[in-house]
Amino acid sequence: MSEQARSTRRRPAAGLAARDQATNRTTHPTVGSWEPAYRYGVIAADTVCTVLVVVLAGVLLSPKAFGPLPLVALEAVTVAVVLGSLYVNRVWNASVLGQGAEEFRRLGRGLFASVVALGLGALAAGLPGARLWVFVVGPAIALVAFPARYLLRRPLHRARGEGKCLLPVLAAGNVDTVKDLISRTRRAPHLGWRVDAVCTVDGRADLGGELDGIAVVGRFAEVAEQVRRGGYRIVAVTPDAYWTPRRLQQLAWDLEGTGTEMVVAPALMDFAGPRLHVTGVLGMPLLRVSEPSFTGIRRVVKATVDRVGSLVLIGLFAPVLLACAVAVMIDTRGPVLYKQRRVGKDGAHFTIIKFRTMVTNADALRDQLQQVNEGAGVLFKMRRDPRVTTVGRFLRRYSLDELPQLFNVLAGSMSLVGPRPPLPEESAKYGPAMRRRLLVKPGLTGLWQVSGRSDLSWEESVRLDLRYVEDWSLALDALILWKTFRAVFGGHGAY
Repeated sequence: MSEQARSTRRRPAAGLAARDQATNRTTHPTVGSWEPAYRYGVIAADTVCTVLVVVLAGVLLSPKAFGPLPLVALEAVTVAVVLGSLYVNRVWNASVLGQGAEEFRRLGRGLFASVVALGLGALAAGLPGARLWVFVVGPAIALVAFPARYLLRRPLHRARGEGKCLLPVLAAGNVDTVKDLISRTRRAPHLGWRVDAVCTVDGRADLGGELDGIAVVGRFAEVAEQVRRGGYRIVAVTPDAYWTPRRLQQLAWDLEGTGTEMVVAPALMDFAGPRLHVTGVLGMPLLRVSEPSFTGIRRVVKATVDRVGSLVLIGLFAPVLLACAVAVMIDTRGPVLYKQRRVGKDGAHFTIIKFRTMVTNADALRDQLQQVNEGAGVLFKMRRDPRVTTVGRFLRRYSLDELPQLFNVLAGSMSLVGPRPPLPEESAKYGPAMRRRLLVKPGLTGLWQVSGRSDLSWEESVRLDLRYVEDWSLALDALILWKTFRAVFGGHGAY
């Protein structure tokens, strides 16, 4: 990072602290003008999507099907119930807007609740045609609202990538854990955090009053004081032996009235998402970690989406599949499809099918290329693999070679979203942690696909696959599928 960038990163905290130390006054966090504007934009988008879908449904569906209730009244009630359900489910809470799968999870939960409420209400009122109205309008709103939310994110994420629309953070914790936090925020600016200052146990830094380019402004005991001076939006507490339950409680009390949010990173685990639940038992706050759910109604929904989705995609991509097959036949001699044994759910072997992108004796040549292997961990990868054909290089760049795997999904050996399907020799080297990847079906796409693909390190690929297994949800699947199109068309990390 350049000195100019570091200076820019430190300026908000250092400048405010120096100014307010002289005047001895409390500086409250400044809410950027973009924050309420973005939130109101999301609310407006959800409202417009709901109204447009409801009005269009009223035009397309016969008003006579709804009995004596005027169509305008039915539409008004529907809009009110949907928007009310979104509000009750905290869909517009500022803390979840603009990043992560939680925003989409809440949106889906709110829309589902509105469908249930409308259905029960219509049945109780004895309205004919209620089933048709509810089960057309509800899914239609979802089909419009979800893409609208994603499109609203794009300019926000671009702005954050340019250093704008970020929330100033004061980090307080062990030097190594704070460095990790700084590194993560720099790698993922779209999440909206910018570490502007650091507090350490003794107020010291590695070198020159800085920690990884961020100014060290004080000790742990001075966190609340620094917040009042610097106007930080978030205090991120990372693991350190200093942070006992009593000291964390005192810090939370000290931050009351400052408008600053305190975020504590758990030191004992690396779970997130729907498995975490905070509850109070015997007056003690407890963080409950539920067992990963690999059965139940959500799995039935996922399996149904896999089968139906793969069938629909095969139909849509039939011309592309045919064109790719012809291109492979013309380019080099040999079979059009490449078949390979892979390891699936619970360690069961299956045959994966892809378009052939290499010369016919590629497997035999692999041993000769091991010394120039660029892959990490147990993976074999080369950016300029001499075995790849001309057409194969194009197919790989845009992941067209993987389209035949839709038939694997249709057959049930794979899922649309899941961990990367490993080779038998790869899975044989897995440790206990890595074998958790095999608790679910491998996927045509996954977190690894939308987070860098072959550009990822082995450790990062492992972390993403395990995170998917631990934190799986239908909302996460939907978000990954949506991001896959952008990753594939961009061709980044594919070789």
